[in-house]
Amino acid sequence: MKFFLELLIEVLNIYFYMMIAYILLSWFPSIRESKLYYYLHVIVNPYLRLFRGLLVFGYFDFTPILGFMLYSFGLEAFTQFVASL
Repeated sequence: MKFFLELLIEVLNIYFYMMIAYILLSWFPSIRESKLYYYLHVIVNPYLRLFRGLLVFGYFDFTPILGFMLYSFGLEAFTQFVASL
């Protein structure tokens, strides 16, 4: 059982890095039309869409920061839970 939970933690870590890649690639308009960006968008956007528009100041959208923070806290809590088993 613990093996599967540790495997889930690794998958969630990969998802976290996919979110980072998605955000960094979004800064380059020419890359937004690539297949890599499209697949990242399909995978990552459902989570980030939950927070869209919550932290917008002028033209700056700080939504990804909120999403990263909550995801990171949840992942850390889950990792600590699995480590305690």
